Amino acid sequence: MNSRISINGRLIGGNQPCYIIAEMSANHAGNYERAVEIVKAAKVSGADCIKIQTYTPDTMTIDCNNEYFSIKDGTWKGENLYKLYEKAYTPWEWQEGLKKEAEKIGIDFLSTPFDKTSVDFLENMDVDFYKIASFELVDIPLIKYVASRNKPIIMSTGMGTLEEIEEAINAIKSQGNNNLCLLKCSSAYPAIPEDMNLMTMKNLKDIFGVPVGLSDHSLGSIAAVTAVAMGAKVIEKHFCLSRNIENPDSSFSMEPHEFKKMVQDIRAAERAIGKVSYNLSDKESQSKIFRRSIFIVENIKKGEKFTEKNIRIIRPGDGLKPKYYDEILGKTASCDIERGTPLSWSKVI
Repeated sequence: MNSRISINGRLIGGNQPCYIIAEMSANHAGNYERAVEIVKAAKVSGADCIKIQTYTPDTMTIDCNNEYFSIKDGTWKGENLYKLYEKAYTPWEWQEGLKKEAEKIGIDFLSTPFDKTSVDFLENMDVDFYKIASFELVDIPLIKYVASRNKPIIMSTGMGTLEEIEEAINAIKSQGNNNLCLLKCSSAYPAIPEDMNLMTMKNLKDIFGVPVGLSDHSLGSIAAVTAVAMGAKVIEKHFCLSRNIENPDSSFSMEPHEFKKMVQDIRAAERAIGKVSYNLSDKESQSKIFRRSIFIVENIKKGEKFTEKNIRIIRPGDGLKPKYYDEILGKTASCDIERGTPLSWSKVI
């Protein structure tokens, strides 16, 4: 597999900046104008990409009310699967318009397909890359179908065992597609920090040699910023205009001001990570004066010996380096030296 992938001419992986995805999901709450506003707000908030999902209730499940189709726990407890997807899906007739809005303002457009018909639909829209959701990690026929389009794939690994992740990767490779990024994901809504295990993200990179990142369903931005510090090259986060606009995803989504702050923190973290360097910055060079050095702390006459009473290692750093202190003790002053004078070799004989 490739250690870097390219999306719209932008490299992901290596020393490249983190690629940040705003996931709209159901946050449009059934309103096209709101969906367009989310696209624009994501751009203003610093996202590199807006992501939607391409499915209908019928491509996800069947309309059935028996116990198997009732959600037992979590954010959507008590919901029927089919009815939930009716609330959450993004109408297909909107999607080309949303892609055009994204292109107009210069933000990448991405979607998650959930069956072959949605892949075909997105191909007709000429999408540049695909997302595989955590829940579809085990849908090997779908993964092969997506991979056969020979476009970059970002794949979430939530709930996946190492064996299942490897099976999905092999399915992609079987189609001659080596352009993959893996996202660590805790598929709970919301996720809690102690279940996120971000060290797994680094392990995925080590095992499979691909760019890695985080699909983050936790509240706040700590996990995302931490992941970037650990090498994440993609961050995906649910994005809404306001959590007061109720929909299946609003409770664990970020509002624009929160997302913007997260992006700022990620960029600051990247600057702080920097590179391996032992050179001093300009500001560090200015601070060197406040290091310790050897100073005269009592008036000394010419010919007088240096002792622990008349010289000390103190701040500032204008005198000889402290490492010479033991060497100077017992030596003789070459001239009269006033208290508060930095010691130099010219004053030592």
